[in-house]
Amino acid sequence: MALRINRQADSETRAGKAALLAQLSGPVRRFMGTEAGSAGLLLAATVLAVVWANSPWSGLYEALWATKASVSFSDAGLEMNLGHWLNDGLMALFFFVVGLEVRREFSIGELTNPRRAAVPIVAALGGILVPALTYLSIAPGGEATGGWGVVIGTDTAFMLGALALVGPRFATQLRMFLLIFTVIDDIVAVSVIGLVYSEELHWPAIAAMVVLCGAMALLSRLRVWRAAPYTIVGVALWLATHASGLHGTIAGMLGGLLIAARAPARDQVESAARSFRAFRQSPLVDVGRSARLEVERAVSVNERLQVMLHPWVSYLVVPLFALANAGVDLRGGVLGQALTSPITWGVVLALAGGKLVGVGGSALIASRLGLGNLPQGVGPGHVLGGAALSGIGFTVSLLIAGIAFADPVMHDEAVVGVLLAAVIATLLGWLVFWAYATFKGQVDADLPRVLDRPVEVGVDHIRGPVDAPYTLVEYGDFECPFCARATGVTRELRKRFGDDLRYVFRHLPLPDVHPHAELAARAAIAADLQGRFWEMHDEMFGHQDQLEYEDLAGYAAKIGLDVEKFLRDLGSDETAERVRADIASAEASGARGTPTFFVNGRRHTGAFDAETLARALESSHSEADRI
Repeated sequence: MALRINRQADSETRAGKAALLAQLSGPVRRFMGTEAGSAGLLLAATVLAVVWANSPWSGLYEALWATKASVSFSDAGLEMNLGHWLNDGLMALFFFVVGLEVRREFSIGELTNPRRAAVPIVAALGGILVPALTYLSIAPGGEATGGWGVVIGTDTAFMLGALALVGPRFATQLRMFLLIFTVIDDIVAVSVIGLVYSEELHWPAIAAMVVLCGAMALLSRLRVWRAAPYTIVGVALWLATHASGLHGTIAGMLGGLLIAARAPARDQVESAARSFRAFRQSPLVDVGRSARLEVERAVSVNERLQVMLHPWVSYLVVPLFALANAGVDLRGGVLGQALTSPITWGVVLALAGGKLVGVGGSALIASRLGLGNLPQGVGPGHVLGGAALSGIGFTVSLLIAGIAFADPVMHDEAVVGVLLAAVIATLLGWLVFWAYATFKGQVDADLPRVLDRPVEVGVDHIRGPVDAPYTLVEYGDFECPFCARATGVTRELRKRFGDDLRYVFRHLPLPDVHPHAELAARAAIAADLQGRFWEMHDEMFGHQDQLEYEDLAGYAAKIGLDVEKFLRDLGSDETAERVRADIASAEASGARGTPTFFVNGRRHTGAFDAETLARALESSHSEADRI
């Protein structure tokens, strides 16, 4: 293989193709941290691009991205300038990560619940239609009308970075809402790029794309867990897409969408744990390699690729894109001309105003009509503030501006509009958040963080002294393979803290994913009515795959219960009401899944292994002593 770089200007080529930014969780909290953290680097790259393009060294800026680079193998090869390699090649990697995130959300994330997804989906559609119509109503005819795609996208990295600066102090639920909305936004934007702005199509290459997409889907369906086969097929898909005349980033999105995400299977997690125990006992190279492979096998390739690629995309690819595409030479009257151009103001009003009205108005109307619910803790002011920030179109806007406008003057006017809209949208978002916080009291946009119903002796299931200095409350599900008893966490914590720990178990059955969980919770309470809760608790966690009605009756007999009374209590209204009371307290306390822990009355976030929970218990106790 040969790689050669030729330094020559290419006046006909403008590096104007960008990427789409829509990332959802996986895990969501870590992903949001990565995107928010990269926003500062993205802003720095944008400022550098503008300063460089307006400096005495602006010729070097243009020459850099016009530099030719080619990759060849034998008689075959591909040559593009660096701007195109970045926008068509590296940005395909960005879209690939977007596709992985989208697929994860539809597979095991927030978009699996139609009621939860309905309002963000409506908001995304409003956030596309209203800005596009706003732009078309302002822009002059002719080539300028093709720029409507510039205003349909939202830059998630900039949006989250701006939210961290001007939004509520606690905004986890609002972030989640905005991320779900950008999933739909990104799917539409990528479709627009592929269907509206692509060049002449070559059908044999498109046929090859179809075959390669089928191969990618087959790998996923067969649960091939190594990343290498996906990488090989993905590169081939990009080459076929490039040859077809479609924009190269389409291959990235398609590839990501075709790789399924799955929750870790309990047997694979246990196999990985056994392998690591073996490595601890026998720290040999081959044993360590086997343990690493078992961990990789337990986590879906979708999520492993996300974890591996997110830092590269967030801290290298996207800032490089900004550096290559945001540099507009504003000298010689260009800025003055842009500020009087209907294209510039069409972009500004569509992004800064159209997104606010389209996203915010659509979301609030959909919620009012009962199509779905806003996330708990998110109010109208939070929605409108987030909608204003969604007017930061940057990445996808610059991408489409580079594709839509062959005229350099129109392109520069559109880029100026995108940059102005980003500043105005940020200020507008701050104003909305401030006004609603000041006059309506809408401050935090997060789930509750304090245990809603304090621990009650005689009502709650308590293990350990009732007056112990440390309290750990767990909302659990008897079929959850990662709850504390199932993983041995409580055993380790009780061994460490002894009588200083008061452990409380509350019920949060998740019948949608664990069909026997509610019956098991009622069985535990029926056993509690005979003073045998913890015996039944331990018995059911020891047999998580055997929780049928007959199994529960057998466990009752095994631990010495009056089986007839147990079965009567199992079906009683009193037992059902106690389960419902725990579920209600979980809802009011911000618990959404199992296990959820509360450390000395405050909801714990992050890892829930024994060592992390022990540090949290000690830290919270130390803080209480200082207060």
